[in-house]
Order: sequence, then structure tokens, then C-alpha cells
Amino acid sequence: MAKDLACEVGYTYIDSGAMYRAVTLYALQNRYFAGDGVDEAKLRDDIEWIDIAFKVHSETGRTETHLNGAQVENEIRSMAVAARVSLIASLGFVRRVLVIRQQAMGRDKGVVMDGRDIGTVVFPDAELKVFVTASPAIRAQRRVDELKMKGVQVSFEEVLSNVRERDRIDMTRRESPLTKAPDAIELDNSYMTVREQQAWLLAQFNRAAGHT
Repeated sequence: MAKDLACEVGYTYIDSGAMYRAVTLYALQNRYFAGDGVDEAKLRDDIEWIDIAFKVHSETGRTETHLNGAQVENEIRSMAVAARVSLIASLGFVRRVLVIRQQAMGRDKGVVMDGRDIGTVVFPDAELKVFVTASPAIRAQRRVDELKMKGVQVSFEEVLSNVRERDRIDMTRRESPLTKAPDAIELDNSYMTVREQQAWLLAQFNRAAGHT
């Protein structure tokens, strides 16, 4: 939704969740995970120097995530990253660094940003906030379909378990928990088509931008 809206209105698209996934991938690449934990001291030493950038692909027009100069869009969507990203996202020092970077990206406005704390922490004064939700089962099936299109075979049960666990961790974490901003518009897109939600979101954008 966010990518399509940014493309439609000519804004920059920023996927804040991809930034946490990129840090998670970095920790995996450097073997900072052990059991159910992560070596926070090593990650704390590195976090300021982890370079995360978003670049538009010249042929597809889609924004892709780059980690330290390498395109990692597929790698950060893997189940290995999905299983650990909530742990990384719960670390206060990681969130503080990435929030500062996200706020810098949107300082000049003209940005569509998605993520689990954008309307509450990153941009509490945003002109338009949309809290998108859908049932865990439907979200899991969408992720399964997305991964299969990329050639990654996963089970529905594994993905559903991951979705539910990520929600639990993100909603209960101490640092910037997942919650709906009081002035956010809620959209349950469980049974909407892509075209329907695109039209709905564009209408909300036009209203917020004073185009209607």
C-alpha cells in the first residue's frame, strides 16, 4: 500500500521495518546471535556504522533496501531474519539510532513511511496516519504467497506462528511498543483487493493534502 501510494503521488517511500530487518541481517552475517539472545555489546559498537539506504531500481521503479552498499531486499525478507527481527527491534539503542535516521529522511516531507511506530514515535505530527490491520491468518497467507513468488518454500503454520509471536513481542516491548495513534485512521484490509485499498488510501491522501 505504502509503496504504491508513494509511486502514485511522487513521494519517497521509506520502509522502516526494512531498516530493522537490515540490522538483523547484519547481526546474522556477523554471527552475533547465540540461542535466543544477541551480543548487544558488539551490536552497540557497530550500530552507528551500519549503513542502510533505499534506492529506486532503474527498471522496476521499486525502492530496494541496501545494507553497507549491497542490495539485500530478498535476504531481509527471509524467515531467518523474520524470526529474529523483533528481538533486534526491542533494543533501545537500535531504535534510538534508527528513529533519528527515519526522522532525518522525512524532515523535508514528501515521504510515505510505513512501520510499527511511525505515527506514535517517529512522526507523531504526520499529516496522515493510517493504522493498517488484518487477521493473523490472512497476513500469514499473504507472506507465504510473497515468499513463494520469490522461490522460497515455507509452511503456512511456520509463518503464522512467526506473525503472532512478532505481534506479541512488538505490542509488549518497553521501547516504542506497537500501538495505534489516537488520531490514526484504522483500515482493516483483510477482505479488500489491492485496487480497493489503493483507491481508499489515495482518497485519504488527497483529503489530508487538501486536494479535495
